[in-house]
Amino acid sequence: MRARVRALVDALVVLALAAYAIPFFWQLLTSFKPEAELLRVPPLLPSRLTFSHYQVVFSQSLMPRALGNSLGIATLTTVLSLAAGVPAAYAVARLPLPGKRWLLLAIVASTAFPQIATVSPLYLLMRALELRDTWAGLILVHASFALPLTIWLLAGFVRWVVVPLLAPGLASTALLTFLFSWNEFLFAYTFTVSEASRTIPVALALFPGVFEVPWGDIAAASILASLPPVVIVIALQRFLVRGLVAGAVKE
Repeated sequence: MRARVRALVDALVVLALAAYAIPFFWQLLTSFKPEAELLRVPPLLPSRLTFSHYQVVFSQSLMPRALGNSLGIATLTTVLSLAAGVPAAYAVARLPLPGKRWLLLAIVASTAFPQIATVSPLYLLMRALELRDTWAGLILVHASFALPLTIWLLAGFVRWVVVPLLAPGLASTALLTFLFSWNEFLFAYTFTVSEASRTIPVALALFPGVFEVPWGDIAAASILASLPPVVIVIALQRFLVRGLVAGAVKE
C-alpha cells in the first residue's frame, strides 16, 4: 500500500512538473515555427522547422550584446557577493558576537524592502557617482541586494561544517545570486540607457516592434535568454540541494 501511495505521489509530481514546463516548450516550439503559421491554431506542430527567428535575433537585435552584459554583470555580482559574504558569514557563525540572532534577523529583514521603494535614491546616487549606464553601477546595486541573502545562507551552513567543506554552500549561494542578478529588471531598466550595459530582461522588454509584435523572434530571444540559467541550474542542481538542506539555520 505504501509503495502504491509513493508511486501515485511520484506520478503527480511528474505531471505537475510537466504542466509547469508546458509554457517553456510552447515558447521553444514557437521559436521554430514559420512566420505564416504563428497565428494559425490548428495544427499545433509546425509544418517545417525554421531558424529564421534566431537569425533575426542575432543579426538585427541587441540580444547578443545583452547576453554578454547579463553574463558579465551576473558573474561579477556573484563574485563580489561571495567575496564580501563569506568573511561576514564566518564571523557571524563562529565568533561570539552579542545579539547574533538579532543580527541575522536584521540581515534577513533588510531584504524585505521593495525595490521600487529604493530605486529613486539609488538613481540619484548612481547619477551623482557617474555610474549610470555602466556595469559597475548595476553590479554594486545587485550585490547590495544579494549580500544579505548570501550572508544568511552561508552563516547557516558554516555552523555545521568547516571551511574546506563549504563548496555546496558556496555553489548554492553563488547560483541564487547569479540568478537574482540575471533576472533583475527594475534597476537594470532604470540605470541603463544604451546597449552598453543593457541586460537580458530589459532587452526582452524592449524587443517588440512599433507596428507589429514579432512573436517568433520574441520566442527565439526568450529561449536564448533562458538557456544560460537553465544550463547552470542543471549543472549545479546537486550542489544547490545539498547546500540549501545543509545550510538551513538551526537554532
